[in-house]
Order: sequence, then structure tokens, then C-alpha cells
Amino acid sequence: MDALPEAARLRRLIARPPLKASSPLSILPGLAVVVAVALAARFAHGRVPPAIGKLVGEVIFAVVMGLVIGNVLRLSKFLQPGIAFAFRTLLRVAIVLLGATFSFAAAVAIGGRALLMVVFLMALALATAHLLGRFLGLPGKLATLIGVGTAVCGNTAISAVAPVIGARDEETSFAIATNTLFGTLAVFAYPVMGHALGMSDAAFGTWAGLSVNDTSQVVATGFAYTEAAGSVATVVKLTRNTLMGAVIILMGLLYAGGGQGTAGSLGQRLKQSVPPFVLAFLGMCLLNTLGVIAWASHELGRDLIGDAQLGAKFLILVALAAVGLGTRFDAMRRIGLRPFWVGLATALVTSGTSFAMIRILGPAGGR
Repeated sequence: MDALPEAARLRRLIARPPLKASSPLSILPGLAVVVAVALAARFAHGRVPPAIGKLVGEVIFAVVMGLVIGNVLRLSKFLQPGIAFAFRTLLRVAIVLLGATFSFAAAVAIGGRALLMVVFLMALALATAHLLGRFLGLPGKLATLIGVGTAVCGNTAISAVAPVIGARDEETSFAIATNTLFGTLAVFAYPVMGHALGMSDAAFGTWAGLSVNDTSQVVATGFAYTEAAGSVATVVKLTRNTLMGAVIILMGLLYAGGGQGTAGSLGQRLKQSVPPFVLAFLGMCLLNTLGVIAWASHELGRDLIGDAQLGAKFLILVALAAVGLGTRFDAMRRIGLRPFWVGLATALVTSGTSFAMIRILGPAGGR
């Protein structure tokens, strides 16, 4: 027998991880690393001044730490099953838990006129990002994620849509970075512009709720203006959040089946675009709307909605730490600054259009 082929086979056997990728135990090493990065990010975020912490959430700390560790240390493939599990499976669990914090009643509370503005601006943000992305040659999924982050609820929406459309880790990282940058700038710029324009509390709150990206950024922007503006901004933003399920389904329909859109494939595309975790998310929203979760909280003596919110927050932190760990700088460099320009243009179009609509139609609640 030839010794050289035999030695080569032996080396390949030694190089293989001892556990199959399909084994449940194979996820443990990578998952342990991801959780460690998430906990380190939470610890670091808790040590920064509160003013900075409100602007730059712990999710960004997790993504940045993951990016640095993943690119400096070049993690072993042995860790990849756990990293993939954190982003794909744990993220879906987090989205389901988020459903318990949303209520369809929020859309009714702000009135039909404001709801119309929310839906129109969400469609505008998605269309703007898509068209500009095509014009600048940006990968379609990255443009979609930037549009979704601007249209719905920032990083949470990006994280929810990414697995549905099959986005790569670097595309998710870029979209989150772009979304965070312009949302953070809005926290500083909006109150200054609002006072300069003499906007009422209701008008400014509606403006912030319609056009600022992440929920925490909306709350910070609204309450930086006045307490009344902060309350209006929060309600309007929660309405955008409640519509996340519809956006996930829409994006799934658009991307399922390779985007062919033939009539014969519609049933299959619908099935692909509504995975079980989306149905579970909508089911949790319905339970919360009907008061079932509040009833169960009373019976059990626990704040189940608060528990779901805390659980979802931590799982999203873990999932996005995994995104950072799985992203390579060389892949991001190939994309360049084009996501920045798409994000900037989408933010400006959404902000300007929402301001004009408020001037014409009035703020949420008609005040």
C-alpha cells in the first residue's frame, strides 16, 4: 500500500472535529464562546457613562467585540456550529419572545391617519433603499436590510429579517452599523431641529416616532425634547414595531424561490416566507392583544411580558455577538462605503417626507 495516500487520509481524520456538525453537542464550544462575548459586551456597556450607553446600545458592543475577536484570532471551524446556532436558532426564539411585548391594539391607539403615515413611510423606506442599492450596485439583501432597519424597528428588524432572506453575516453587520450610525445622529439632531422649527410636542413626537430607527433611539430623541413628545414618539414607534411581522412575511415572499415570482410557485413561496417562528411571533402578539399574557402574569404572580422582554433582549445580544464573530473584514471591505450612502439617503428621504406629512395631515391623535 502506498504510504503517502495513507498518511494524507490520516491527517484528514485528525483535522476533523471529533463531533459531527449535526450532533447537538457540536454547538456547545462555539455557543460558549458566543455567550462569553455577549456577557463581556454587557459588562463593558454597563461601565460606560449612562449618556453614552443610551446612544450606543449593548448590541453594538457585542457586534464590535465579535468582529475584533473573530478577525484577530481567526476562530477554528470547530466553533462554527455553535456560532451558527446562536444566530439562527436563538435569534428565532428571541423574535417569538418579542411577540409577547407587541400589541395590535397599539396600531389602533394612534388613529387611522397616523397609521396611514406609518405604513406609507415604511413602504417608502424599503423602496428607497432598494432603488438606491440597485443604482449603486449594492448587494440586494444588504439594501433590503438597511431599508428594513429604517422602516421598522432598527436592529431588531434587521436581525429578524436577515435569516428569512438568507443574508450573510457581513451584510447583517453592515446594516446594523449603518442603522446605528444614523439613529445615533438623529438623537442629537432632531431635538435641535425641532426647537428651531417650533414644533409642538405632538408633532415632534410623531416625527421622531415615524423616522428615527431603533426603539431606544426614538425614546431618547422624544424625551430629549419633552416628556409629552417622548410619550407620543413611543406609541408611534411601537406601532411600527407591531408591523414587523407583516414586513418579515413580505420580505420572505419577495426572496423565496429565487425571486422568480411565477404563479405556479406562489404557494411554495408563501410557505417558505412564513416560517414557524414568524407564525409564533404573530401568535404571541395576538395573545398579548387579547390580554392572555396579562392574565397568566396575574395568575402566576410574575410579569411575563417583562420576562419575555428581558429574555429576548439577551438572546438578541447573543445572536448579534455571533454575527460579529462570523463576519470577516475582508468581505466588508469589498462592499465599501456604498451602504453608508444608501443608509444616509434613506434616512433623509424618510425624515423629510414624514415631516411634510405631519405638516399636511397633522400629528398622531390630531393634536
